[in-house]
Amino acid sequence: MSRQARTSAESCDVVIVGGGAAGLSLAHRLTAPTSPTVTLVEAPDGPLRPPERTWCYWADDTSDLDEAVSASWARLRVHGTDGRAVTVDPAPLTYRMLRSTDFERLVRSRLDACGVRVLRATADTVRDTADGAEVHCTSADGTTLSLRARQVFDSRPRRTLPPARTRLLQHFRGWYVHTGTDRFDPEVADLMDFRVPQPRHGLAFGYVLPLSPDRALVEYTEFSRTPLTTEAYEAALVRYCRDTLRLDGYTVDSAEQGVIPMTDAHFARRAGPAVHRIGTAGGATRPATGYTFAAVQRQSRAIASALLAGRMAAPPPHGRRALAMDAVLLRALDTGRINGPDFFTDLFRRVPPERLLRFLDGDTSLWEEWSIGLRTPVGPMLRTAVELPFLPRRSPSAPSAGESRR
Repeated sequence: MSRQARTSAESCDVVIVGGGAAGLSLAHRLTAPTSPTVTLVEAPDGPLRPPERTWCYWADDTSDLDEAVSASWARLRVHGTDGRAVTVDPAPLTYRMLRSTDFERLVRSRLDACGVRVLRATADTVRDTADGAEVHCTSADGTTLSLRARQVFDSRPRRTLPPARTRLLQHFRGWYVHTGTDRFDPEVADLMDFRVPQPRHGLAFGYVLPLSPDRALVEYTEFSRTPLTTEAYEAALVRYCRDTLRLDGYTVDSAEQGVIPMTDAHFARRAGPAVHRIGTAGGATRPATGYTFAAVQRQSRAIASALLAGRMAAPPPHGRRALAMDAVLLRALDTGRINGPDFFTDLFRRVPPERLLRFLDGDTSLWEEWSIGLRTPVGPMLRTAVELPFLPRRSPSAPSAGESRR
């Protein structure tokens, strides 16, 4: 019998395509006894499976994902280009870090316990049908399968980003370092350290998450239009560890590298009447910060609630006001009207920390956003806001970025 002949068809209520943060999170939210039947399609081992990643977010209470949290910090620090540091305590919020392998292990164990089917296969095509949608898959041994469902939620990265007025990238490389001696304060996370050489366009900063007194994730990050080579990231990390952090005798246990889209493009949440995009593909990445994980959790809970109520909806991961403000900030950064390092440093110096983090997460009132806006360079921001509606949206010439690590 040929491989082509070994094709079968199955049906369920919901098919989720992709086993990353978005796909697993939605499957996790659909494990209640009254949830619809779910099949999660995730790529088999190979080039389509992403490498291990780190996701970070802030939260103010316990959650059912705390078991997978590998570290958390109650205090945050930002270093300005002048070397001065501002340390804040955003209580009741804490900054939390998950490794993708820990998150995946936790969620998969719960999916197994609840009988959610996980299919290791490559999703070849996703298309609408008269009564829902169909996902055509191929397993590692060549067997093909057609999955029919009332709704499909697709988390695979887009081939290209939608047209946009501003398009930047947050690109980075990080080292998990071991110093052998106590060099880090495990109580404080360095979100942005601008004591690094700044590029001619955009901005650059260090990012340090201490895991113990002698271990930390140390990253070099840029907001700019084009990623660097691995060699350039490595050189920047060497300089940062040597000249800024004054580390010596350290070893690099592992590394991670990524690219996160920062764009004011409109991400359509539907690819068809019964096909929805989720995660980065559905616009979950916050344009001005690159953070994604918290928005994915909000969207997953909202989708699960809608499905339980019999509605066909994939709610937006970010509100309109938040996206409008991000569009202004991205354009102001891209044009050089505002100095990026000074802008972010001043926000942490002048805005109450808990309010600032809620603002970055899209959870502030109009009054709070107005008060934060008055603490930014008002003239350049107003000029940019007036200019934006008249700028055309243009299609990108480069492939889209993959899944965010934040």
